[in-house]
Amino acid sequence: MNPAEAEGFAEGAIRRALDSGAEWAEARVQGTKGRQFIMKNGEPQPSFFAEGYGIGLRVLSRGALGFAATNTMESKTVSDLAWRAVRLAKSSSSLLVKPIRLDRSKPARTKWAPPEKQKVEGATDAWMRGVLKEIEGRISDGKAGVKIPGRVMALGADLDEKFYINSDGARVVGRLPRVYFFGSLTAVEDGETAQRFIQQGETGGLEVVKRIGLVEKVEEEARTLGKVIRNTQKPPTDTLDVVLSPELSGIAAHESVGHPQEADRVLGREGAQAGESYLKAESLGRKIGSDEANVSDDPTLTNSNGFTPVDDEGVVGKKRKLIKNGVINEFLQNRVTASEFRTSSNGASRSVAFDREPIIRMSNTFVEPGDYSTDELMKEVKHGVLFKTFTEWNIDDKRLNQRYVALEAYLIERGEVKGLVKAPVLEITTPRLWGSVKARSNRLEFEAATCGKGDPSQGAPVWTGGPETLLSGIKLGAR
Repeated sequence: MNPAEAEGFAEGAIRRALDSGAEWAEARVQGTKGRQFIMKNGEPQPSFFAEGYGIGLRVLSRGALGFAATNTMESKTVSDLAWRAVRLAKSSSSLLVKPIRLDRSKPARTKWAPPEKQKVEGATDAWMRGVLKEIEGRISDGKAGVKIPGRVMALGADLDEKFYINSDGARVVGRLPRVYFFGSLTAVEDGETAQRFIQQGETGGLEVVKRIGLVEKVEEEARTLGKVIRNTQKPPTDTLDVVLSPELSGIAAHESVGHPQEADRVLGREGAQAGESYLKAESLGRKIGSDEANVSDDPTLTNSNGFTPVDDEGVVGKKRKLIKNGVINEFLQNRVTASEFRTSSNGASRSVAFDREPIIRMSNTFVEPGDYSTDELMKEVKHGVLFKTFTEWNIDDKRLNQRYVALEAYLIERGEVKGLVKAPVLEITTPRLWGSVKARSNRLEFEAATCGKGDPSQGAPVWTGGPETLLSGIKLGAR
């Protein structure tokens, strides 16, 4: 992306929008490049390359928002785009029950990028194929202790560059490199099968592969499938304790806290697209969990998959304490919803491409770590089950009723981790889950994920995570 060219198009669009009757306008020039290599059962598949470059413009006129985008980067086209966006907003204003307003967030003027040692532009097919072949060499033909006839793996490197300005004075330049992996492993033995989906990703350069120990992680997951597939012990069904690993803590935090505390869901604006929320505007300050329930969302974590230190409305991101000591402390806000809640945006507006309107999104959502070491937390469990990884999760549209099925799970007796148990099922409501939190370890780990929302759909990279989280008084089911 040529910075001078991007600035020229953006500034021209803002001027035309204001001249056409907009009270406020923003322009985002965004370029994305992505390369991905896929290997299926040891055989290379056609490599994937994608590139997009264009401008998205959003305006406020007569109390309504208008959004338009184009990838035809010519002065006349961009100027006409601005006029059309204003016309769209004006024609929509009569449909609104009340006018849309923006909060008074301070406009950011900054340049940002995560640390990057080996530029992602160096991700050649040969490099990606080499990484996947190394993984293949460790897990194919029973080398990981079990036959895995179904192996699909993808390694990719993306670069997202943005230039953003608005009529309030914001000016933001961002570079976001990311390396990611997705794998599907299906093990088969004596007529039994076990499957594991693996997603890993961080912002940064090609060094991400070694930094996260990707090859070793996938090999470990493959070996675990062998143990799981031979396991036949049914889980206990009496009342017990449950320890959620960082992986389970993270998915629970993302699905049952992050999503229902998106302010646009709370206001009902996502009902026909991504779902609703069991919460209402007046739910702020409501006690929803025990004092040990603490969940946050933080876009500023360096090298995180959801790293967005400045959002796509030109607002500086900050840590959002969603649940604090069991109390719903704040919602994820953009400038529109913040105005309705009479607060300030907390920098939660994101867009995945130039032709997608910025909407409220999570970044890195996690259970806050506690005071126990992992060993100390386990010793608190007299009779329980550790959910280490999951194979399935489900949650309803209002984010109230949910179900988690463990893949790798262990019996705990008198503080000691015993043998594997087969596919325990945790079915629970959101208040019951967070109300049963008894303790948290001080070990914080994250998993990469892709969060879907919006129409057209926007798949945003995020992290989910947490410590080991101890739940008390739980009854499990079994598959």
